[in-house]
Amino acid sequence: MPQSTRLFPTLLPDYPCHPQVVAYYFKQWQGFHMPFHRHDATEIMYTIQGFCEIEIQLSPTRTERVRLKKGEFILLNANIAHRLIVEDDEPCRMLNVEFRFTQHQGVMPSLQHLAAEEKQLNSLLEVKTAYLVLRDPDEVYHVMKSLVLELDKPADKSESMIQLLFAQLLIRIARLRRESASSSLVQSEWYVKKSMDYMHQNYDREIQVKEIAGAVNLHPGYLQRIFKAVTGQTLMAYLTEIRMEKAQMLLLETDIPIADISDYIGVGSRQYFHLLFKAHTNLTPTDYRKSMNTHKHMYPEGS
Repeated sequence: MPQSTRLFPTLLPDYPCHPQVVAYYFKQWQGFHMPFHRHDATEIMYTIQGFCEIEIQLSPTRTERVRLKKGEFILLNANIAHRLIVEDDEPCRMLNVEFRFTQHQGVMPSLQHLAAEEKQLNSLLEVKTAYLVLRDPDEVYHVMKSLVLELDKPADKSESMIQLLFAQLLIRIARLRRESASSSLVQSEWYVKKSMDYMHQNYDREIQVKEIAGAVNLHPGYLQRIFKAVTGQTLMAYLTEIRMEKAQMLLLETDIPIADISDYIGVGSRQYFHLLFKAHTNLTPTDYRKSMNTHKHMYPEGS
């Protein structure tokens, strides 16, 4: 089944609607590995206590795993294959709410009308991602709990109250996402700088993305995403840039044999080094050293 890139793919601008809860429950898990499954409802999985992992299948060949701790939750798109993993050593208590969008009825404004008034809510409804993970200062949990308690009333539950609480829930999630985006940018830049520092200190040996990610305590896939978002290039492209700049310096300022330069910059194959260097400078290492030496002789320093 093709995956939508929008978090709320069924929310159409020409179809006034409101969310309708289809399932909700508190549940404590321990030593549980759920099989992959999907459903046609958007899901909020909130971690009340302990730790859990959510594995998300984004394509037949690509999965991502998210670790949630107390006070963190995931908002997961409908029809995305996923599974819950809770290890034996510590239980995880969760509150889950699943909902769909249904045709607007009643006196409450539609979700589209609310989004037109609340810019942050509109931004949330338009976000292009399969899932969203956020850390909550308890505001989202309290609204979710109030919503579930209202849904649980046997006879006197109020549909208007349910819609008010759900609108409040989505608005709080939208505001939390905006606040998290601002703080995440600062945090992402810190991780990127630490990754750059690591590469500058280790360019002289063979290193892989997973090793760089391990040095900054991040998942390799997540580090690659934030590095590309902040710098506009991949980790390996940045590492290659460092190596080529070091190679140019060594060729220009030292008498190290060209055949040995690759060992100084962590490129094991001399042939591969020559290919990289020519792609980076449009010159072979030999031609670069010759041209730079000629330039230095023609224009000596201080002349």
